[in-house]
Amino acid sequence: MSRAIAAVQTPGRRLRSEGKKAAILAAAEALFLAEGYERASVDAIAGRARVSKRTVYDHFGDKETIFLRVIERAHNAVTGTIRLAIDEELTPDRDLREALTGFAQRVVTRTLPSSDYVTFRRLTSQRWVTPELAEATRDRPERMLEERVAALVAAGEIRAADPGLAARHFTALTIGLALDALDAHGDAGAGESEVPTIIAAGVDVFLRAYC
Repeated sequence: MSRAIAAVQTPGRRLRSEGKKAAILAAAEALFLAEGYERASVDAIAGRARVSKRTVYDHFGDKETIFLRVIERAHNAVTGTIRLAIDEELTPDRDLREALTGFAQRVVTRTLPSSDYVTFRRLTSQRWVTPELAEATRDRPERMLEERVAALVAAGEIRAADPGLAARHFTALTIGLALDALDAHGDAGAGESEVPTIIAAGVDVFLRAYC
């Protein structure tokens, strides 16, 4: 669909167009997860979305673009949950130790086990990262945490010459080590009892280094 045509779409047609795009992305995600990028065809995506192959090409151009948009959608969902965790856990009126602990535990036990994150990881493991893919999935969650750490520095809650480095230290000491413990056990649910202890120890080390 050309930009000129899109510009004169009525609200009803625009709504139907957005509905078709959403259906195409949902169909593509299911097929990419079930069959992999190479085996999932545009014909199959169109059939599952119940649209014509021409409609798929009009909206997205080619299969690689569809794949990129699917990954972006999953990444945006994950980013949204992390933003919510930052806003709800790392609040300025909360005890710092409690806030950092709550945020790390929420990310490990609720955000990363989510279907959106699992989908994102499964999709990005299928292909080499192209420049376009790298741009689409750039480290927005890390930057959001860096911004909140910078706010803590400005408020005098912590001392850090480099908020980005401090954010990475925090993530490594808490979320990273907790995920390593979960991965080491392998079985679903195994190692979960260790998470609070690991996160508490990581928060303690972080606060001793930066307060």
